[in-house]
Amino acid sequence: MPIKEHASELLLSYISRNYDLHVTEATHTGMAYDAFLDELLFREVEHRRENRLRKRISSARFPCRKYLVDFEKAPFTKRTAQTIHSFETLDFIRNKENIILIGNPGVGKTHLAIALGIEACMQDMRVLFAHVPNLVIELREAMSQNQISSFRKKFEKYDLVILDELGYVSFDKDGNEILFNLLSSRNDAGSIIITTNLVFERWDEVFHDPILTGALVDRLAHRSYVVDMSGDSYRIRETRLWLQSKEVVPFSTDQGGPILG
Repeated sequence: MPIKEHASELLLSYISRNYDLHVTEATHTGMAYDAFLDELLFREVEHRRENRLRKRISSARFPCRKYLVDFEKAPFTKRTAQTIHSFETLDFIRNKENIILIGNPGVGKTHLAIALGIEACMQDMRVLFAHVPNLVIELREAMSQNQISSFRKKFEKYDLVILDELGYVSFDKDGNEILFNLLSSRNDAGSIIITTNLVFERWDEVFHDPILTGALVDRLAHRSYVVDMSGDSYRIRETRLWLQSKEVVPFSTDQGGPILG
């Protein structure tokens, strides 16, 4: 049986597709047999790593790609910037600790959460990204199909779960309870990153139940890093820079428009 067919049967897809090319290159360069085999196997391993990474990122369901290298720390205080920098090691995931990012819209909470999630995927960790309102909808569907137990088990197996936009939509009693039970079952099973526009004292505006809210905060805040990212929206900062580059003077509300500066 030809080598390419053996490689195909062994599921060595890179070698199966590229064997002839490597043989031609090795013949022209006079490559030694052991060097040729080492190069071929190295390329197969790299190919599998790349495929695994693509699958990790795809299954995580990120709404977009964001990376740590592009995250701007300058707008934050030195202490906050240092805390954010410490997250880049991903030790919080290995230690099963949580991160709660609090701040007004446009300060980079979701960017940071996605960037940490993609970095986790690159280190071969299992990640799930979910908008909180959509997650509640999925939970309701799982309950209606008697699949809530399997949903919960799958949820617990992720190394990192990112819950985005907690606080933008409030829930009814049933939504509160199923979300509470899901997060409680995951407690200490793995890490969670939550992005929210509300400080803890205002979470009852979402859950409408002081006792449940207190219990949820107690569980999530345990072994958590709480980071206040409040500040100017990066969209406003970018608009100001754009106006400066165009030498445009912002007009006042007296002239019928907003003041950006």
